[in-house]
Amino acid sequence: MLSIFVEYKNLILQAALCLSVTLFVTLLRIPARFLEGLFTYIHPENLGNDQNQSSIRAAIRKPQSTDSSSGLEGYKNLSSRENPEPKKRNRSKEKFEFDESNAQIFRLRLVDSHLESRLYFAEYRNAFVYSIVALSSLLLHRFLPVSEDTGTLFNGGLVPVLLALVAVCKIFVLLGKISFERSASKRSEKQMSILLGFLGFLSVLSIVFVISPSVFDFELDSVDGFGKFSIAVFVGCLTGFLFMPATKSARSFWLGTDQLRWNLSIISCGWIARMLLYMNLLAIIFASLLWINPLAEIFVKKNNPDIKGRNSSLRTRDAYELAGNVGMAHSDFTKLRLWCLLVSGLSQIVALRPNLQMYLNEAVLSWYQRLHASKVPDLDFSRAKIFLHNYYLCLAVLQFFTPSMLVLLFLGLSKFEGDLFTNIPFVCDVFPCSVFVKEVALFIAWWVVFVCALFTSASLALYRRGFLYIY
Repeated sequence: MLSIFVEYKNLILQAALCLSVTLFVTLLRIPARFLEGLFTYIHPENLGNDQNQSSIRAAIRKPQSTDSSSGLEGYKNLSSRENPEPKKRNRSKEKFEFDESNAQIFRLRLVDSHLESRLYFAEYRNAFVYSIVALSSLLLHRFLPVSEDTGTLFNGGLVPVLLALVAVCKIFVLLGKISFERSASKRSEKQMSILLGFLGFLSVLSIVFVISPSVFDFELDSVDGFGKFSIAVFVGCLTGFLFMPATKSARSFWLGTDQLRWNLSIISCGWIARMLLYMNLLAIIFASLLWINPLAEIFVKKNNPDIKGRNSSLRTRDAYELAGNVGMAHSDFTKLRLWCLLVSGLSQIVALRPNLQMYLNEAVLSWYQRLHASKVPDLDFSRAKIFLHNYYLCLAVLQFFTPSMLVLLFLGLSKFEGDLFTNIPFVCDVFPCSVFVKEVALFIAWWVVFVCALFTSASLALYRRGFLYIY
């Protein structure tokens, strides 16, 4: 019995870890606990005549008017007058009283029962469990001794790879499903996602076939033509699916950091959440730039053996040695890039709660704008928007959660040690196992960060220039 445990200890430990993590996350309801404490909003209807609601306090109320003469006088008569006279504006003595109770909204703290009733909560819970189990298995594999003689099936190396691939497929299908949800986004956004997905396919196709080694520091020469085409198709679809999450993150950053100086405490966030939003944006931008060769060469130490020739002057040698030795070794720079990619994935998880809170506060901003836009507020649009933001809460959670999980999962696959399916015949003949888990996975992890940084920065620039606005 002891000999069997020693021989298959990696496989037994992997199975025990997967079972333990699954039970821990499921029984303690970690996906719901992760979102507890956030505030959502509801827009009640016809509460003005209900005496039972007098004890409920609204989160925001319409400010009291200090000038009694600025009321909505004559609203009913003006709207029903059959033959209006332009020059004569005889106002009726009857005053229109604005029903303030129909313009108030209520703030609710999210608990697990509220979250479980939302659409896409089951999908979010499954994606959370699959991702955490796969990441735990990949992390355990990094610390276990691996013997190549027993093969990847018996030494436990096959388990984290299969779990990670299942989690990636689950997330990919969910991203495609929520990207084309009927009422969750505009038709123009769906069309833009398709267009950007096609452009992403063409961009990746040109990168893997033409400009990969010279401009982008990726070595994909061992992948054949069909493999490169498959990578371009997968990454192109992923580019289109990531457009809406990136633009939603940009809106959350725009509101959370109070770029328009609204000075409304219920819309903006505190200084800690604001710092997390800034850190997340800077982390994904910095990590995405480290694989671009013209910028990456700044951080790498250069040594030129021919600089000490006879024709080189002393000033030239000193200048080159000064500029060439600024940086780090290439091996250290490779580790730095991987750590920055890891930090960018973790920062997106840390910033998920502030991003989600700003998504919910966006509906409050719409209500506030409609309430103060005119003397006769039209609150139907804000009521519908508050309802949709509350209804598609877990869909927004998936959009904020899945990009970070993709980065971490592909990064874990890229650090997989050993040859996959070594002792299984006919598998590596049709599937580029070692290339996929090391080179292609790292490229896809970087591409997710690069696309999120590109779309988020472009959206923020359009908000800054006034081409886009939140309403």
